Amino acid sequence: MNITLMRTTLCAATLALAASGCADMNATQRGTATGAGVGAGLGALLGATTGGGGGGRSTRGALLGAAAGAVVGNVWSRRMEQQRQAMEQATRGTGVQVSQTADNRLKLDIPSDISFDTGRADIKPNFRPILDRFATTLNNNPAAFVTIIGHTDSTGGDLINQPLSLDRAASARDYLSRHGVAGNRITVEGRAAREPVASNQDPAGRARNRRVEIYVNEPQQQG
Repeated sequence: MNITLMRTTLCAATLALAASGCADMNATQRGTATGAGVGAGLGALLGATTGGGGGGRSTRGALLGAAAGAVVGNVWSRRMEQQRQAMEQATRGTGVQVSQTADNRLKLDIPSDISFDTGRADIKPNFRPILDRFATTLNNNPAAFVTIIGHTDSTGGDLINQPLSLDRAASARDYLSRHGVAGNRITVEGRAAREPVASNQDPAGRARNRRVEIYVNEPQQQG
């Protein structure tokens, strides 16, 4: 790798990291900056490996790559922001945590006292209004895809907890499907007790670990 290429790639990456860390940038701008840096690096490498042109070709490749990377990085659309706001309103005071992840997905963290009783996978009554509102936001944003992950505490062992965690995620999926969300938009996973967020040594910690996480993402090409 020649000096010009190294400088171009380093500069693009540095700018992307610096920009993505700015406190006054919104999520779309941060995603764009990061994508631009990645795209610039790939573009510079492409320019260097396609022969001839030296530093000029590498620089042009970096600029083209930055433009393409900026498009790839924009994954938080207005519709995603509207979904976040709608779910924050729908879950206020319920204990459900609504957030935006570092990779620009919408995350709903559903605790056990709302979602499922101990050892069961049937949806509790106070979880249904939340899923009703969630289904509405998904139907208003047909470009979005959903991943539902079920978790358990460590009681009972993996032979019990793995199918239980998957059944819980599947119950949420089936509920959304009955409310108009296409099944091919929803992926379910069961993580059993492998990803605790609290200690399993006391009842309060085990209750926190019995949870469902729902992630929503909108691929940029749809947006």
